[in-house]
Amino acid sequence: MTLTPTPNLKPAEIDPTLLDDEGYLVDPDSWTDDMAAPLARVQGITLQDEHWQVIRFMREHYLEHRVCADARHAMKLLDQQHPGQGRKRLFELFPYGYVAQACRIAGMRRPRTWSTG
Repeated sequence: MTLTPTPNLKPAEIDPTLLDDEGYLVDPDSWTDDMAAPLARVQGITLQDEHWQVIRFMREHYLEHRVCADARHAMKLLDQQHPGQGRKRLFELFPYGYVAQACRIAGMRRPRTWSTG
């Protein structure tokens, strides 16, 4: 995994009109699984199974509640597999942060305010 995201946050494979100036989807309902890898690539991330677990959790939460899951909920998910290490593991998976990387890759809008747990 490379730790340097590319400056262009709009991957060529995704219609640029679907993304805002910061690379977040304008409409989270337009997200598809096929968008995740290109969105991750411009963030310097190659998606592995554990990334997908977080992304799927975020998508399910969004579909049920119509808002992005707070980072602390993703940390609890990871805590189940890595007891006491959820926060650490989340930032290993998304080193530039939950909002900056996980939310973009999972097709969320940029949150206006945020708690990291």
